[in-house]
Amino acid sequence: MAHKQPVIVWFRDDLRLSDHPALHEAASTGTPVVCLYVLDEQSRALRPPASRPLGGAARWWLAQSLRALDASLAAIGGALVLRKGAAASVIPTLAREINARAVLWNEIAQAPHQAVAGDVEAALASDGIASQIFPGDLLVAPQAIRNKQGQALRVFTPFWRRVQGLGDPPKPLPAPQQLTSINSIASEALEGWGLAPTRPDWASGLRESWTPGEAAAQARLATFLDDIGGYTEDRDRPDRDGSTSRLSPHIRFGEISPRQVWHAARFAAAERPRLTGDIDKFLSELGWREFCRHLLFDVPDMAERNLQDQFDAFPWKRDAAALKAWQRGLTGYPIVDAGMRELWHSGVMHNRVRMVVASFLVKHLLIDWRAGEQWFWDTLVDADAGSNPANWQWVAGSGADAAPYFRVFNPILQGEKFDPDGAYVRRWVPELAGLSNELIHQPWTAMPLELAGANITLGKTYPQPIVDHKQGRERALAAYAKIRGKD
Repeated sequence: MAHKQPVIVWFRDDLRLSDHPALHEAASTGTPVVCLYVLDEQSRALRPPASRPLGGAARWWLAQSLRALDASLAAIGGALVLRKGAAASVIPTLAREINARAVLWNEIAQAPHQAVAGDVEAALASDGIASQIFPGDLLVAPQAIRNKQGQALRVFTPFWRRVQGLGDPPKPLPAPQQLTSINSIASEALEGWGLAPTRPDWASGLRESWTPGEAAAQARLATFLDDIGGYTEDRDRPDRDGSTSRLSPHIRFGEISPRQVWHAARFAAAERPRLTGDIDKFLSELGWREFCRHLLFDVPDMAERNLQDQFDAFPWKRDAAALKAWQRGLTGYPIVDAGMRELWHSGVMHNRVRMVVASFLVKHLLIDWRAGEQWFWDTLVDADAGSNPANWQWVAGSGADAAPYFRVFNPILQGEKFDPDGAYVRRWVPELAGLSNELIHQPWTAMPLELAGANITLGKTYPQPIVDHKQGRERALAAYAKIRGKD
């Protein structure tokens, strides 16, 4: 016989109905289910370790994703209750309000989230209300992949081999067909949360580029897997539409789960064995997200401190003008500027270009990787607490499994290799569109007549390079030599 007392499902970074263990369990009991999202901007200030407040682009995404979730719940008889405040206060208050029997949620294996969830669990227990916690948003729990010292693996390849060696993760759970909800529970207005920008409304490019929500995530995955042939080569080409999955913000907000992606990809490989190589490469990108999250589990302050402490002595430069030029896509290096403008407009940047722009900031400009990480955190719709700092530290050379510091990307050669016809640069740096393919990645080498023919005045319509590549590279290597004790 079904319990009459309702249960609460606390949604966090899992804004979906399918493969949602807590929701699946709640719906299977036949009990009334109250679906709750808490905008908790207080707990981070009340107790360490602090979670990071969402950046502007991610706040925009969250608002759209909550709208989509509310519509999905309404279609099966449910509703989304919105409350703002410290979770350990808001959730027990609602539980008492509706005489809830239990609160269910999915774990997030990150120290700040676990700390808040622990406070919620303790507050509920003191009221005699049960908590049920389900496996979180990873393929494998961090505790399952450890070295002999009981720590996370610091090199990706053996880590991913271990994950794959564990076999397929559990099959995704279906979405509930029907929910019984409780009417007349007070819910705050999403508009009142101020998640979306208003004055100025800078989000038009985000709206143009994205459709947040579970349905869009599922459609995106299906479309990508249908057309994944050539992914291994094409994934490095920012000039080719459809060369990457564009799933990262959907995964970041849990509109689709890693195991849904895994099983869909494995099914596609079984159906079309010739695509196995491309699908394995795609799944290794999911593996990198997993690797970064496992690192974050061990190092919650990864966005603030070097994983390799020799970099604590690195002679970073403070250069506000250079940082601003980089942020605005005005460095004078077309591939760098194209990436930074793509980021500002659409909230993402092609992964190959992310490496190039990060290397340029850290090595050509000698600006601390944390300044770049913070800019990405605010402007990326897929800003992830694990991947974002781990990727920046990888480029800087200070991270786990890091690229060697002396690997300095040449932005000219990177542009010529991965955007050979200049299509990516022409899209995002239209003032250079009139240049030939041979000149578009190094406009400063053009003859005066060629510049005039393309309506370009260097230093006015497009900047001169803010640093010479060769000099920037030598300066970076000299700085590295200092911390290596070779100078």
